[in-house]
Amino acid sequence: MTQSSRIASVCSHCGERHNVEVYNSINVSLDASLKEKVLDGSLFMWECPHCGTTNLIQGRPLYHDPAERLMIWVTGEDETLEEQTRGLFSKLEEMNSYTLRFVRDTGTLIEKLKIFDAGLDDVTVEMCKYITRMEICEHMTDQEKAAAVMDAPMKFLRMEGADNEITLAYPMDGQMQMVAIGFNVYEDCRGIIKRNPAITQKATGFCRVDRGWLEAFFG
Repeated sequence: MTQSSRIASVCSHCGERHNVEVYNSINVSLDASLKEKVLDGSLFMWECPHCGTTNLIQGRPLYHDPAERLMIWVTGEDETLEEQTRGLFSKLEEMNSYTLRFVRDTGTLIEKLKIFDAGLDDVTVEMCKYITRMEICEHMTDQEKAAAVMDAPMKFLRMEGADNEITLAYPMDGQMQMVAIGFNVYEDCRGIIKRNPAITQKATGFCRVDRGWLEAFFG
């Protein structure tokens, strides 16, 4: 089911209040156009009719793609909601074949969709980020900058070309830095994950697969 409601939102620039449409549940099998609007971010933005400023909608939508057996829920920092959801969905056998994820924000929802659309595993992609950060910092003499790289949020952007080159990005010095890794890195990371079955086991059911989640296994 796709559900939306209209709520009062205040423009971040001019302070004008307007009613905007907020999606609480997004089922792309019912409306395929919604997926593109999620991927380009337009479903989570509204333009102020008074000053033209584009504003971000602060919502907690549940994204559902029945054909791909995928659910992603934007829960923010609501640990109570996540715990209740885990308890509910753990009892539903029909969800065993689903990939179920919690994410903190719509930006991460978009990243997850890009990863899954590329036919990749998000746990392995997080491992790629982990390895890539370490390799970048290994050759840096500036320890302060190396620490900044380690702290920077790294995102999956795309996989492209005949060699399936993967592009990751992270902010540094006010700009987005791009780093390309070969598909062999992904395959090596997939091997690491396979040799650590506890990681795969923890990725079943609703969970938040991100940097902190992965690093807990290697701390």
